[in-house]
This record gives sequence, C-alpha cells and structure tokens, in this order.
Amino acid sequence: MLKKWVNYLRQPDQPYLVAAVFFVVIFSLLLLRYGTFFATYDQGIFNQLYWNSLHGRFFESSLSSGLSVAVRLDGDVASVFYHRLGQHFTPALMLWLPVYALAPSPVTLILLQSLLLTVGGMVLYFLARHWLEAPLAWWISTGYYTAGAVIGPALGNFHDAVQLPLFLFAAILSLERRCWWLFWALILLTLMIREDTGIVVFGLGVYWLLSRRFPWVGLTVCCVSFLYVVLVTNVWMPAFSEDLSRRFLPGYFGQVTGDEAEATNTLEILKGILTNPMQLLLILGRRPLRIVLYLLGQWLPLALVPAVAWPAWVMVIFPLGQRILQNSHIALLLNVRYAINLVPALFYGAILWWAQHREWFQRRWQTFWGWCMGVSVVLIILANPNNSFSWVLPDSVQPWVWVPLHQRWHHRGEIQQLLTQIPAQSTVAATNQLIPPLSNRRGILRFPQYQLRLDNNQVQSVDYIITDLWYWRRFSLPWKNAWDIRELHQRITQGEYGIIGLRDEVVLLQKGAVTSPELQQQWQTLYQELLSLWQP
Repeated sequence: MLKKWVNYLRQPDQPYLVAAVFFVVIFSLLLLRYGTFFATYDQGIFNQLYWNSLHGRFFESSLSSGLSVAVRLDGDVASVFYHRLGQHFTPALMLWLPVYALAPSPVTLILLQSLLLTVGGMVLYFLARHWLEAPLAWWISTGYYTAGAVIGPALGNFHDAVQLPLFLFAAILSLERRCWWLFWALILLTLMIREDTGIVVFGLGVYWLLSRRFPWVGLTVCCVSFLYVVLVTNVWMPAFSEDLSRRFLPGYFGQVTGDEAEATNTLEILKGILTNPMQLLLILGRRPLRIVLYLLGQWLPLALVPAVAWPAWVMVIFPLGQRILQNSHIALLLNVRYAINLVPALFYGAILWWAQHREWFQRRWQTFWGWCMGVSVVLIILANPNNSFSWVLPDSVQPWVWVPLHQRWHHRGEIQQLLTQIPAQSTVAATNQLIPPLSNRRGILRFPQYQLRLDNNQVQSVDYIITDLWYWRRFSLPWKNAWDIRELHQRITQGEYGIIGLRDEVVLLQKGAVTSPELQQQWQTLYQELLSLWQP
C-alpha cells in the first residue's frame, strides 16, 4: 500500500509532491527566521491582533497604534485600544481565529501562512485541470510554486495577502463549475481580505464582461467590487481613524492628483487618474526599466506566456496600475507582499491561453519552461527576500554584512534567557526583531517608543524595555538607519529604569529597578563603544 501511494505521488502529472516540498521548505525557513529572531514588526502586529481578538478585543493593536497619524504626526501616545481597521480593513482574517485559538503563537501564523499558500497552489492545479490535461496543469501549478511573486511574500512576515490565491482560485473554479453560492461567498471573502483587493476582483470582472463568457457575472462583480472599495475607504475606515486620508493615500498616491492635500479619498484619486493623463504618463516614464523587469519576473515561472495572453493583460492591468502609481520604493519588488496581488490574474490568463494553444506544449517548450522556473527560483534566492537566506548569503557586500548561522543560534540562546524574565502580563517596549515573540500581550511598543495609553485612559511608561544592540550594530549601523542609541542611555541615566540583564549586547531594563555596579560598568563600556560608531 505504501509503495503504491509513493508511486502515485511520483507521477509527473500529480502536484502533491511539489506542493509538499514547497510547504516543507517555506515552513522550515520561516521557523528558522523566527527562531533566530529575524522576524520583524508586522509578524508582531498580526499576532497581537489575533491575540487581542481572541480575548474579545477585535482588531485592537498597540503596535498598529504606534504607526498611526495620531502618534506619528500629532504627537499623541500609542494606545492599547487602537483599532487597526482604520489602517487596513481586513475582516477576512477572523476566519482563521479558531485556528489561532488552538495554539495562540506567532508560530501558528507561520504554519497558517505556509498552508494557505500551499493549498492555493493545489486549487490552481484543479482549476487548470478544468481546462487542460493533467501534465499541462502540473506545469502550471509547479510554476506557481516556483514564482518569485509567491516565494518572496511567503518568506516574509505573516500578511493578509496570503489568503488571496486560495480564495480567488477557488472562486474562479466555482464559477467555471457553475457553483454560484460558493462563487459569490468566495468573492465576498476576497473583498474582505483587504481594502484594495477589490481592485484585483474588478479586473476579473472586466475580463468576464469583455470576453462575453459571463457578461452579467462580470458586470455584477465590477459593480460590487467598485462599490465595496468606495464604501470601505470612504465610510468604514474613516470611522476608525484618519490614517487612510492623512497617511496612506496622500503618501502613496498624492502624485496622481498633483497635490497630496487633494489625495484624501479614493474618489479624488480616481478623479485624478481620469482627468490628468499627462501626469499618468510622467509617472509611467519615471521607471520604465523597473516596470519591465517587474513584469518579466512575474511572467518568468509561466515561460512568459502571460505576455501574449490578452485575458491576462485585461485582468492584471488594474492591480498592476496600482503598483505603478504607488509612490513607494518597494511597490515594484517581487519579494514583498504586494507582488502576490498579480498572481491570480496572470495564472488564470495563462490557463486560458493554453486552452487555445495546446499544440505548443512540446518537449522543446517544456525544456524552456523548466529553465524559466529554475531561473525564477535562483533569482528570488539571490534577492534574499526578508533576510530568509542571510545565513548563507551576505545581507550586503559593500559594506560587508554577514553573520553565520552558528553565531545567530548562539545569540538566540542569550535572548531567550532574557525574555523569560519578562512576565506575560507586563507592558514592554522592544526593538524590531524582539517584538514578535513578545506580542502575546495587551501592551507592547517598538522602542524608542516607551509610553502607552492603557485601557483606563491613563498614560504610563512600559514595565520593561528590551533592546538588541547586537542586531543594531550588525544590521542597522552599516546603512545608517539605526535609532539613536542615546535614547536608551537616557532611559537609564534618568533613573526611571534599571538594568536587570545584559547578555551578548542585549539589554533588559525594568521600571523602578536599581542597576547593579557590575551591570552599570558593563553598560558604560558597551555604550561608549557603540556611541563611537553611531554618527547621527
């Protein structure tokens, strides 16, 4: 029986072995990244969001509050009762709250992220089988598992976009099989992933309408997705906070209207797109090479087929346009979460193209396709997404930055010794990499923030501060983007906090504690050494 099962998995037209390899590799690398304290802020945000929701405080996060306009622009203090829905509208996340409840931990989110992306590829295989023969469907699903736009985001912090391939591929398959109730349920879930996934759904609706395959469905999908985005971004999100109108829209899309002050809602941005064609051409002309390289990276695991598939262009033009118009240096990178928004449209478009061009599926083309997949994997590894391969690849050549795995593992043990001294109910401020393992609590901030508004509306300094200066020295100073180490020294010298632990350049402070002479001497030596390196 076992031999029969193994032989079944090894058949070239079965996707399960590739899916299993993808899951094991992604899950293992994410565990290594988290276990050596290289997961960062967003992993902590989502874990705290789930932890608060599990305790009846849905979508509340002090970590998200630390990023709000009230704190960043108005000088307010971060609060434990801030609702993240004002920054990103993500109700679909609550679908997985029962899973998180089984083991409330950042590791559960790592497992969930790996599973969602893996199962998304499996659903893609069955979608391809609806149109194509098994061997060709296998190649398409394998292209998904080797896509930089999938691997890169998969190796980062947990994020809401990991739900997108599963929901949309399942929705399209339900449509093709005329399972209408499931189709509309999945379309609604897709819209609820995040406020801007309606743009992805809108592109699908346009294709179904123009192709005349499902004209009324397409028209309905376009209307529903458009109205949903308008309603969420102009009514529901502003009810929670001003972050969208004062931070995200002006910062990312102010260039579309020509004046950031006018980019306060999505309707103004849409008006700017429709009435300022010259401004759009100027934006497109700023980085044509990056746009071309970005598209090539998206097309590569599909052997460039989406480049000649008109359905892929129709569906992808809307989320691609969003990426191009976004004023951000990471908008056109394959290894960030936004890249996955283009994946459903490109792979669905490739399936439709192959359905009309089966005669191209010859051995020579398969060889070329295999090379494309291999190059796609190699390129994303060399890009070292989210420092996932930093244990074998340098983070930088000039300046040289590389820390071997055994040093990271030793440092991990020293951090663990200090983390055990922080009670689970205490409030804490931590540096970026130490936030995820401490995020199962009501009050946590990213240092140098250290004051927090509690549920009683009183502002208090956190109970503990923990900073990883080992990481600060090796990974922040070389790029001159480190926080000012004098902030930490000030907390100590003012007497509000005392040092209770100092191991391998990780410093643990407790409010009201008295620093021993030995720790004081160790700190002074370390501080003077690091201060000589710090040049504000």
